[in-house]
Amino acid sequence: MAVIVHIDKQSFKKFQQEILDIELSSFITPWRLPQFIDELSNPYSHIWGLVENDALIGYICFWIIGDEIHILNLAIRPDMRGKGMAKLLLKKLIEMAKEKDISNIWLEVRISNNRAISLYKSIGFEKVGIRKGYYSDTHEDAIIMALNLKK
Repeated sequence: MAVIVHIDKQSFKKFQQEILDIELSSFITPWRLPQFIDELSNPYSHIWGLVENDALIGYICFWIIGDEIHILNLAIRPDMRGKGMAKLLLKKLIEMAKEKDISNIWLEVRISNNRAISLYKSIGFEKVGIRKGYYSDTHEDAIIMALNLKK
């Protein structure tokens, strides 16, 4: 049974290599260690890990600012993809957001990432805009998606 844990500076040390490995296998331009360290020092930033049998399955990094959440990063270990793990993290995030009276959850996703777009739509996220050339590595556009929790 997978459990969601809050990853702070101390627990990050335990999961650091797993996080970096998942990141590397998930993104064209993966975050490096300094980016994660920056997030751990940012008072708005939160990282949750999905852990099973003391092994990291995936993680989500997000900011809470005011009554909004911005998802920065979500990744699942390659051998665990397609098993509902990302959806589990997102549903827990939505549950927490409702408890904290958050009004919206935002994210950007590559316009070519159909799998992620389908996942977000299945949970209720809607396309609300485009960021032209958002990704500096490929200049690919990002779709801005939002989930309004006050509807």
